Amino acid sequence: MYTLALETSCDETSAAVIEDGRHIRSNIISTQVPIHRKFGGVVPEIASRQHIEYVMPIIKEALDTAKVTLSDIDHIGVTYGPGLVGALLVGVAAAKAISFAADKPLVGVNHMEGHIFANFLSHPELEPPFLALVVSGGHTQLVQINDYNSFKLMGQTRDDAAGEAFDKIARVMGYPYPGGPQIEKLAKDGNPDAIEFPKALHERHNFEFSFSGLKSAVLNYLHTQEQRGESYNAADVAASFQKTVVETLVEKTMDAASYSRAKKIVLAGGVSANGCLSAAMQEACDKKGYAFYHPDPILCTDNGAMIGCRAYYMAKAGCFADLTLNAKPALPITGE
Repeated sequence: MYTLALETSCDETSAAVIEDGRHIRSNIISTQVPIHRKFGGVVPEIASRQHIEYVMPIIKEALDTAKVTLSDIDHIGVTYGPGLVGALLVGVAAAKAISFAADKPLVGVNHMEGHIFANFLSHPELEPPFLALVVSGGHTQLVQINDYNSFKLMGQTRDDAAGEAFDKIARVMGYPYPGGPQIEKLAKDGNPDAIEFPKALHERHNFEFSFSGLKSAVLNYLHTQEQRGESYNAADVAASFQKTVVETLVEKTMDAASYSRAKKIVLAGGVSANGCLSAAMQEACDKKGYAFYHPDPILCTDNGAMIGCRAYYMAKAGCFADLTLNAKPALPITGE
């Protein structure tokens, strides 16, 4: 069974062909990072226009690379939320047009569920149930995966997501977008115990996240040093900030795993590419005797392959969409 999948939720235009849910035949990604870097972040209108320009050539390249034609495709998956509404609309419109013209079933995919399912592509042996920590630029969530189409959201961020905090701190410190890799690189030369930053919502069995206070604490530290005319060690700031974020994510995940009696932990989303986070999570899982999984680096960030994997399991369950499918920028995880 062949799935053609499209992903245009933010600043990556991607199309992929997936065979039988878990085998990547092609995964073409066109990133807009160089375009948005000069603005310090993603500009929604520019992102939408770039998707319009790239989406059809990317789809053709995905089909050609996979050595299949539209007649070979069994269904079409597309991200319809959450994300930037203009960017989402481009992918949804393209998918609906192909679905109508080629008479292929349409599957609307939740972007965050796609991130979780990226792990099925990297780990063929992985099966539900498990606990997933999804950490990206716009979301931080703990999700209990009971089956391929049965999920339970245990908690999520009340304000800034972890990835968003990384980007904002990096920007204030003068580093280019995206900020996550910049902070991680800088932190390698710093002392993670140099500065003590606060953790929020750290009560036992509180599975919600909040990073706005941490972000403010770092900004206040930087501004105070500047006002005093005192220098600061940027590497120490980055390392101390990163340590606080990572400890928060790991501690809450371990608490949620104990509470839900999960034995397998899955990391997903763009921030899962952070080496410090994956190493700390691996260490914590080893101590508890949990199995730990995280995607290959190319599957951590937005890509069509993860959407194709999710679409395959939705199609098997008969979860198809009709041509009234529309973009939903604040789409929640439902497990349906």
